[in-house]
Amino acid sequence: MKKLLAVVLAVVIAAGWYVSLFGAGSIAPLKDQIKLGLDMVGGVSVLMEAETDLTGEELKSTMNQTQLVIENRVNEMGLSEPVVTIEGENRIRVELPGAGDADSAIQMIGDTAQLQFITADGAVVLTGNNVKNASAAPYAGNEAFLLGTYTIDLEFDSEGAGVFEEATRKVMAGEIVSTTQYERRQIAIILDGKELSAPVVNSVIAGGKCQITGNYGSAEASNIAALIRGGALPVTLHEVETQNVGPSLGMEAAKISVVAGAVGVALIMLIMVLAYRGMGFTADIALLLYVLLVLWIIVALKGVLTLPGIAGIILSVGMAVDANVIIFARIKEENENGKSLRVSVDAGFKRAMGTIMDSQITTIIAALVLYQMGTGSVKGFALTLMIGIVASIFTAVAITQLYLRLFAESRMFGRQPQLFGLKAKEVK
Repeated sequence: MKKLLAVVLAVVIAAGWYVSLFGAGSIAPLKDQIKLGLDMVGGVSVLMEAETDLTGEELKSTMNQTQLVIENRVNEMGLSEPVVTIEGENRIRVELPGAGDADSAIQMIGDTAQLQFITADGAVVLTGNNVKNASAAPYAGNEAFLLGTYTIDLEFDSEGAGVFEEATRKVMAGEIVSTTQYERRQIAIILDGKELSAPVVNSVIAGGKCQITGNYGSAEASNIAALIRGGALPVTLHEVETQNVGPSLGMEAAKISVVAGAVGVALIMLIMVLAYRGMGFTADIALLLYVLLVLWIIVALKGVLTLPGIAGIILSVGMAVDANVIIFARIKEENENGKSLRVSVDAGFKRAMGTIMDSQITTIIAALVLYQMGTGSVKGFALTLMIGIVASIFTAVAITQLYLRLFAESRMFGRQPQLFGLKAKEVK
């Protein structure tokens, strides 16, 4: 099983690097998937403050709604990776990589969102101003196929209740003739020209309350409800600070930095082999997997790579190598005490684990504090550092140990400790 697992891992690592460099089928290479931040490509950074007297949980909820609406809007601008974050209690920072016109960006962000309820003939029957509340809740009806799903519950103000009742009465009476892509009984909910939902009207809805059912999960229903609630921007925002950010590194310099990083990793791998021979070779296998894991996790999390983020990756690479060095030092100590290669490997890993976990956990705690307390680029540094630490623990403990034990137990290498940088001597 160890041999089979080792072969499978080797194939996965080789295939992973091929896909990362050249792509495969619908999977683009890493260079086309990793999104770059403002300091790499330039753009516009806008800090806006909410004009509100709300405090506590009400303020927090309102800012979360505002953030969601702004994210929905700027994502439609077609930029590489807009970032919308809440700073402090009542401020929102919007970073738009690739944007060149600060004035247009500010206007796009600050404009009131247009939330509309539209019938199949294209008529706008309600706007976001008529929505009193929207929330998600588990489905509590009797339809078996809807059990386990979530509903979106809407409540309108007095004016909206009357208008909506009249609109649904016309829909059920067959007075609506479809001139759009929607069926005659549908009422579409549109935010900034984008469809949020297009439910079918099953009865005349009176009383100002209605419920949208469908195959909604908890996250999707909550997201749609929040967008409907904040469709008209729950607070007024005013500009505090605007910056046209030039790329501090630049695309050409970024490419050079990638090459320099690759050369640096290659040199580390060479030094590990020269210093520790066979043990260094197993560490190099783990390091190749480590780099793959870190980069693809960043892509999977839709992270934005910034200069501080690159610094976090470089620091975590050093910590990954350091973990292997600690393990190898313990193995050498065991070997110098006269133990065989196999016994030295087992004892070395056991002795090194405490030291490695102490140092890595301490660093994770520091990174968590930075992520919670920091903003913008500081969070980017903390996130890449945490990803790197978790990946380094996995590769050092699991992958290096797998290959090193496999070699130590083999007839070909297990009787030649000098191939692993250890002394050849009579063993106990």
